[in-house]
Amino acid sequence: MTSSKPTPEEASGRPAAAGESLDFIREIVKADLASGKNGQRVATRFPPEPNGYLHIGHAKSICLNFGIAREFGGTCNLRFDDTNPTKEDVEYVDSIKEDIRWLGFEWSKELYASDYFGQLYDWAEHLIRAGKAYVDESDPDQIREMRGTLTEPGKPSPYRDRPAEESLALFRKMRAGELPDGAMVLRARVDMTSPNLNLRDPIMYRIRRAHHHRTGDAWCIYPMYDWAHGQSDSIEQITHSICTLEFENHRPLYDWFLDNLPAPSHPQQIEFARLNLTYTVMSKRKLLRLVQDRLVSGWDDPRMPTISGLRRRGFTAQSLRAFADRIGVAKRESIVDVALLEHCVREDLNASAPRVMAVLRPLRVVIENYPEDQTEELELPFHPDHPEMGTRKIPFSRELFIERDDFKEDPPKKFFRLAPGREVRLRGGYFIKCTGVVKDPATGEITELRCSYDPATRSGAAPDGRKVKVTIHWVSARHAVEAEVRVYDRLFTDPDPSDRDGKEFTSFLNPASLETLRACKLEPAASSAAPESRWQFERLGYFCADRRDSRPGALVFNRTVSLKDEWARISGADN
Repeated sequence: MTSSKPTPEEASGRPAAAGESLDFIREIVKADLASGKNGQRVATRFPPEPNGYLHIGHAKSICLNFGIAREFGGTCNLRFDDTNPTKEDVEYVDSIKEDIRWLGFEWSKELYASDYFGQLYDWAEHLIRAGKAYVDESDPDQIREMRGTLTEPGKPSPYRDRPAEESLALFRKMRAGELPDGAMVLRARVDMTSPNLNLRDPIMYRIRRAHHHRTGDAWCIYPMYDWAHGQSDSIEQITHSICTLEFENHRPLYDWFLDNLPAPSHPQQIEFARLNLTYTVMSKRKLLRLVQDRLVSGWDDPRMPTISGLRRRGFTAQSLRAFADRIGVAKRESIVDVALLEHCVREDLNASAPRVMAVLRPLRVVIENYPEDQTEELELPFHPDHPEMGTRKIPFSRELFIERDDFKEDPPKKFFRLAPGREVRLRGGYFIKCTGVVKDPATGEITELRCSYDPATRSGAAPDGRKVKVTIHWVSARHAVEAEVRVYDRLFTDPDPSDRDGKEFTSFLNPASLETLRACKLEPAASSAAPESRWQFERLGYFCADRRDSRPGALVFNRTVSLKDEWARISGADN
């Protein structure tokens, strides 16, 4: 797997404009339509297993499958691959539907692999009668050993030539619940010498007494993925079955099953490279481990790469669709820098998020020559480029809060913010100069700054022409709105947080991935922040009112991204 920037052909995630190239999957669809194949129909599907929450990799697949259907006037089904009841739950079904709709897509039909359990069973009997499937009583270790390796052919099971009538009778006993879990399996009779291990008599059914979230206890045998998937596509008359690259070796089996069944159609399976993102794990097993071990607060923890986690952090649906468009559809594996994902949300929020001032680590400032009982209102736009967003009134008074980092008692070189005897401009307001420092006598910590202001500088300039090098943000102490702010960083410290070198992926967890700041001070305009509303805190970054925890009078904001754009720096040479 290599890290690479997508080519223009690979990066297309939408219909091509004149002179542009389509990605290779859309080229296939376009050619099929032109040739009249499939009756000039386009039918795709998105087939998640409901055993966890969807993540950013699924968002890419959603945009691809639903996008192709939308662009070519076709249909896209949502089909849940619910063939493993021990790991599946209605909670996951509901979350998947919510995520897809939030991304901006709607399915043509909501279907389940369990809808086809009866038909799949009948087709299994068809293969048994045709001598192309048999019941095997070998245990899992024996089957694994007989399967062979990449360099050694498999060995036939002693039950491979079992008479069809005998296999049929045993299969019906499996179905009737007359045999214990694990006693037998049904296997397809394909080719034990094939270089493709998937064709070495794969298992079609196993006995598993488990309550199913839709069929209850009606079944005690459940189909394997490879047996259910292609046949479900065929029943739904899908035209283009789009899968990630790890299913490329499964395609011969996909085709073998359909070629040997009286199936209504034979869809074309097409594979594309899955998304690999730096500083991120995509494995559902690993994501589940993070949740179960309480290394995160849940599936929608804002540090998680799940769609619900990204949404809660403040990512927009538009930014995820733009990201899918930018990375495109490729045939080869690559690693995408997470900075590109952050760039996409930063770009979207820069254009759409209203601006307010917020002080996360407050330091009190007393302007000694400002009248104690006076308050005046300054006015600033919510967005410098969108006057239609309007303006907000910002109260200015004798006591303010500024960021603690905006003051140094003994400033180093190239520190141009506030310091003793130094003058700065307050955003939208006056020049102030630090005239004194108040410290806690016990700790020596600075608790308050004493300053003076120049009333002639409200316009942002001094009548005598003197200049200041820095403008800082602030909030009136008397009018400030308090909030909790959660400053999120990447969940892992390593670009490749995989199990390697004797270490588990959890050893790369970032201990500083969350900093919770309480008693932060925000300007009054932020008091109206509705859950999931997104804002730019000037000079600090983009923040989102938490959709679960934030409420009037007890605001909670999550930092989505900082203002600094790492992707712009990385890719600047190519732009």
